[in-house]
Amino acid sequence: MFTNDEINLMCIYDTGTREGLIAELTQMRGYLGAEETDLLTLTDSVLGKLRNMSDEEYASLDLFPDFNVETESQS
Repeated sequence: MFTNDEINLMCIYDTGTREGLIAELTQMRGYLGAEETDLLTLTDSVLGKLRNMSDEEYASLDLFPDFNVETESQS
C-alpha cells in the first residue's frame, strides 16, 4: 500500500495517530516551496492514502524506517 519512501516520510512525522500524522504532514507541506516537486508529490500521496484509510488500518501498519542507502566501498 505504501512505498518505502512513503513509510520513511511517515516515520519522520509520526505522532502515533493517523489524524496526528495527517496534521503534521499538512503543516510540513505548507513550508515546502514550489520547486520541491518530488517532496510535494510524495507528501500528497501519503496524505491521500492516510485520509482514505481507517484508524484501525493505520494502527496495523509497521512504521519502521528503512534508510539503508547503498554506498560504494572506498579502498
